[in-house]
Amino acid sequence: MLKLQSALYTSLLIFAALSSNAKDSITFWVRDSDQGFVEPLVKAYNARGEDTVKLTVIPAAQFVTKFATAIAGGSPPDVVATDLIYVPAFAAAEEMTDITDRAKALPFFAHLSPSHIRLSTWEGKLYSVPFSAEASVLVYNKGLFKQAHLDPEKPPTNFVEFENAAKQITALGNGVKGFYFSGSAAGAMVFTAFPLIWASNGDVLSEDGKTAGVDNPATKSTLDLYRRLWEEKLVPAGAKSDTGTNFFSTFANGKIGMCFLGAFAIGVLKEKFPNIDFGVAPLFGQSGQTSSFAGGDSIGIPKGSKNVEAAWRFITWCLGDDVQIQQFAKHGSLPIRTDLGENELSAVDPRYLVCAKMMAAGKTPYTVKYNELFNDQNGPWLAMFQEAVFGSDVDSAVTNGQQQFTSILNSK
Repeated sequence: MLKLQSALYTSLLIFAALSSNAKDSITFWVRDSDQGFVEPLVKAYNARGEDTVKLTVIPAAQFVTKFATAIAGGSPPDVVATDLIYVPAFAAAEEMTDITDRAKALPFFAHLSPSHIRLSTWEGKLYSVPFSAEASVLVYNKGLFKQAHLDPEKPPTNFVEFENAAKQITALGNGVKGFYFSGSAAGAMVFTAFPLIWASNGDVLSEDGKTAGVDNPATKSTLDLYRRLWEEKLVPAGAKSDTGTNFFSTFANGKIGMCFLGAFAIGVLKEKFPNIDFGVAPLFGQSGQTSSFAGGDSIGIPKGSKNVEAAWRFITWCLGDDVQIQQFAKHGSLPIRTDLGENELSAVDPRYLVCAKMMAAGKTPYTVKYNELFNDQNGPWLAMFQEAVFGSDVDSAVTNGQQQFTSILNSK
């Protein structure tokens, strides 16, 4: 009997030892816009020889639907990285795990991207942490600035300077235009136009995201600017119907003086369009203040994850000092920690510093109705923008927009 008990005890010890050294496998879903930096990230994590991450890349347009289906079916991934704008809706629908205590115990928690943390919070609890970062900025062609007798080291800092620069660049002729925007791309126009409203002391929503505030002088002045640029033919005619397909490529052809893009453009221009000498500067308001749309993805643990501990180990690894620089910055994503990166980003390219600073000071709309209001091609934001810029007039467009925003926000 004693021998049997001893053998059983030894077996339990061996099992415990094996269990403590066991490697966990977790599933990780991301949208395809992150594929470029996530694939080497996961490869580096798996190369450590500890836990294993199985990556699934999903088209961005299908991500929300696939995630909701997986949750409803009881088979969610262990970790998910999604556009930060959707986290409030996921949290409100009880589709994410509360990670408040885990996140706040991180030694660098106070240095995580403020916009990401704000959108990760629902009813006082945290449901995700920052994963990748993006910031909308002015990208301009220094070569065209020189040709138009503009100082390439002094990009515009307000609406008047911007409009004058666009006129001088367009005057070069030969198909050159001063500015480009995707006038039929709802999401792209939020990313690029909202900072002009914010920097002009306006907003489109209340702080809690429950009340529309579209009808204000800052919104009108921003839409007036776009309308003038369009009417004065300082923008290519194709801008009106562009759904985002040419959001970047039109600038990359070398005949556009200025465009509102993101940090992603720096790496792509350097690698694929080395002949374009370009600068990066903050987006501006009517009178010279600056702002930016702080975008990117947040990472969290879906409700129903089968391996929460391994999922959190992977998440915390992603937030580490070396990983943020060697994996994220190296492969084109801004670090999401404000306490590191300046020297390292300067070494990669000083233009990244502008993006990093704007991301840290940027804003992001907070609402569970984000998709209906802003991303929907048939939603009120794009309808208002197009009516104001290409249609009847700005004032009536804004009045209609205010009514439509209010209707959606008041609906259940």
